[in-house]
Amino acid sequence: MPPACLLCAGYGAADGLCKGCRQSLPRLPVPHCPICAAPGTGAEVCGRCLTRRPAFDRVVAALAYAFPADALVRTLKYRGGLACARPLAGALADALDSEPYPDLVMPMPLAPRRLRERGFNQAMEIARLVGAEFGLAIAANGCRRSRESVPQASLPWKKRAANVRNAFACELDLEGKTVAVVDDVLTTGATLNELALTLKRRGAREVWGWVVARTPPNR
Repeated sequence: MPPACLLCAGYGAADGLCKGCRQSLPRLPVPHCPICAAPGTGAEVCGRCLTRRPAFDRVVAALAYAFPADALVRTLKYRGGLACARPLAGALADALDSEPYPDLVMPMPLAPRRLRERGFNQAMEIARLVGAEFGLAIAANGCRRSRESVPQASLPWKKRAANVRNAFACELDLEGKTVAVVDDVLTTGATLNELALTLKRRGAREVWGWVVARTPPNR
């Protein structure tokens, strides 16, 4: 029997979605900022990145964080719907199809307490599938959370940078390497920025964000 579509329960394909639901996924608007992928009126660097250049060098995002992509992300993260990682990773792989390969791919680390509660790291589940698609090895333990922090989604966006300051540790020698960090959603970019700072202290030449969905930075 073919798998049921995760969204409409119709006949699904290998990624868990039917053709109609796959086509309904909200693609990231074009043009957008070439650094942070924020939707804008042109392909130029956005005002936020011009004012304060982030530590990461660029972001590739597949989707806008809107229905039904947001439903898939929430089901994966908060309801243990691991099957939802397949269509999310598939959308990200499509966006990466013509992109250059990095030297290293790593999932966004999850805080130990949250990992125990959830039982899995959703970024790792997505990264594992994307890595398999392109034959890329995943540095599953390349970086870790060095302290617990309040979930970013529970905070106003202006407080998110302070919440993750000095939240990561990395023991890898990344001298001259390009690192792609896989995550499910990017909003303000504060978490990716803090991790990028950590990776560049370890010698990384460039840090890219590979994210499934992008939300407006002021949400």
